[in-house]
Amino acid sequence: MKTPAIEVIAPNLKRRLSGVTATVVRLIPVQAAMIGIVTTGPGLPSDLPHIPLARLPFLRRDRWRVWHARRNTEMVLGLVLRHILRCKLRLLFTSAAQRHHKALTRWLIGRMDRVVATSDRAKSYLQVPATVVMHGVDTQVFHPAPNRAALRLQLNLPPQAVILGCFGRIRAQKGVDLLVEAACTLLPSRPHLHLIFTGRVTDDNRTFHAAQLARLTAAGIADRVQFLGELPWADVVRHYQALDLFVAPARWEGFGLTPLEAMACGVPVVASRVGAFEALITPLTGTLVTPDDTADLTQSLAAWVDDPAHLAAAGPAARAHVLAHHRIEDEARALVDIYRDMLAAS
Repeated sequence: MKTPAIEVIAPNLKRRLSGVTATVVRLIPVQAAMIGIVTTGPGLPSDLPHIPLARLPFLRRDRWRVWHARRNTEMVLGLVLRHILRCKLRLLFTSAAQRHHKALTRWLIGRMDRVVATSDRAKSYLQVPATVVMHGVDTQVFHPAPNRAALRLQLNLPPQAVILGCFGRIRAQKGVDLLVEAACTLLPSRPHLHLIFTGRVTDDNRTFHAAQLARLTAAGIADRVQFLGELPWADVVRHYQALDLFVAPARWEGFGLTPLEAMACGVPVVASRVGAFEALITPLTGTLVTPDDTADLTQSLAAWVDDPAHLAAAGPAARAHVLAHHRIEDEARALVDIYRDMLAAS
């Protein structure tokens, strides 16, 4: 089969796994069915269409291509390729930041041909016109378990418990300590509750992690709170499917995909008002709480776990909301439409 011509290049200039890298990994296979797109850079799965960084200056100049950057370094490289190495590139940048940009970032963004924001809030911090394209999730990968009790047995989780989950790196930014404090209040009087965390503990957060374990031990609930560490992606999905309620108590966030992934699995969400969470969660699919407010978080969690009927009804509503508004195919198609507009303008 003939290899499609390269029309779009999606760089990933960071070897370590991050939210941006995860975005590239999940989007490229979907977009590759729509347009000739390749990745470049380290730390990416071998099954993605890829071109080595060293080959970029030698691409044929017989066509314009879109360079889709998501980091400052990638905007810089795009400018170098276009203005110094004379590659025929149209430059696109996606901004997820929910804060005022520093001077260098503003300067780089000002030199892009088009800009995408991942939410209306992210767009409000930009000083250039931008198109909002919200993230989506693969609803064929993220879906409810056909038999949650059986899945829990396979995962060594209590089949009859009400299980809460919080997924992401174990650090203060994710609000892990806030959820631990809430657990210390809720779990002693609710023996049916169980809490799981997944995510890596980096070296600079080992003291933070140890402090959380000590708090749980002091409260006498360490046996009902599990830190599972960094799991293979397929196991992360299975743990989403095993939950009754997902918790995202982050203190700040760029976009934040975990609530969407949980909702696609039929799990309602309690999340802080950061990132794009306000645009993702409705009263039918979850609850928003004040960032860095343990009392508000604890009260909201109690309202859910003490109302089994509400908890059960919200799961199908969460799944339906993602299917209607946040499918990865819709995100991929919206971006491909922008790519085609940029190439047509060339």
